[in-house]
Amino acid sequence: MAHISKPGLTVFLNSPSLTGKSLAFVSFPKLLYKQMSKYLIVLFAILFPVCAVAEDLAISRLFSQKGVDGTVVIASLKGGETFIHNKNRAEQRFSPASTFKIMNTLIAVEEQAIAGKDGVFKWDGQMYDLPNWNHDQTLASAFQVSCVWCYQELALRIGQEKYQKYLKQSNYGELQHPFDITTFWLDGSLQVSAFEQVHFIKNIIQHRLPFKQTAYDTLQQIMLVEKTPAYSLWAKTGWATRGTPQVGWYVGYVETSTDTWIFALNMVIQSEKDLPLRRELALTALKLKGIIE
Repeated sequence: MAHISKPGLTVFLNSPSLTGKSLAFVSFPKLLYKQMSKYLIVLFAILFPVCAVAEDLAISRLFSQKGVDGTVVIASLKGGETFIHNKNRAEQRFSPASTFKIMNTLIAVEEQAIAGKDGVFKWDGQMYDLPNWNHDQTLASAFQVSCVWCYQELALRIGQEKYQKYLKQSNYGELQHPFDITTFWLDGSLQVSAFEQVHFIKNIIQHRLPFKQTAYDTLQQIMLVEKTPAYSLWAKTGWATRGTPQVGWYVGYVETSTDTWIFALNMVIQSEKDLPLRRELALTALKLKGIIE
């Protein structure tokens, strides 16, 4: 909290959160109100720059060129800088779909519902539309191919009470009751916003959630998508198909030599051909801001 004192003026301010919201408390004699009003306007302009919540024009053009209705939030871990396209949508909650595998993995490892990244799921022979699901899986492979039946098996092992506990402790979105233990992250019972996803990933990086080091380490190992000399990318896709319109997600973070950048993108999915745009738009937005090359 910032504390600024001047003769006859005391101002206490909270730093802006990723949602761009802030709190302020100001007290000073009424006689000084007019004299100090200009000072306060300048002070707020300095401490709460418009760019913190303003529409990023370059990223907005990117979405417009692709004809996509969506949002992206990109936030610096160290510097506090945030780039936003479509703030209103970034505040809206949607089903997290398979991006919930990030949280699900942490809970499963914490609760020893699976023996780490090499823990095995035995396929029961049921045929699925996705060939990659039709065989035994490890936790690592299940995360990478977004195997729903694997994580549904974990959900049954974990149970409703544990999910409610961890979601509340982690401030992860909103869970409606009652909910189906095997589908709540898919059917809309659980919803989360892009801003909340960014806050959640930030807390993972900073180890501020109620999980042991083993859970964090396991997630980091299986969530790694790309590693180059310039940056490392950890991310997860999601596709919420049970609502109208359907929603696609790409959530994660990029680590460079100078900073770590957290991002959350969601967009309307008109058809399956739109799915590659989730990753494409997120990475292009990161390039536009000079975060990756």
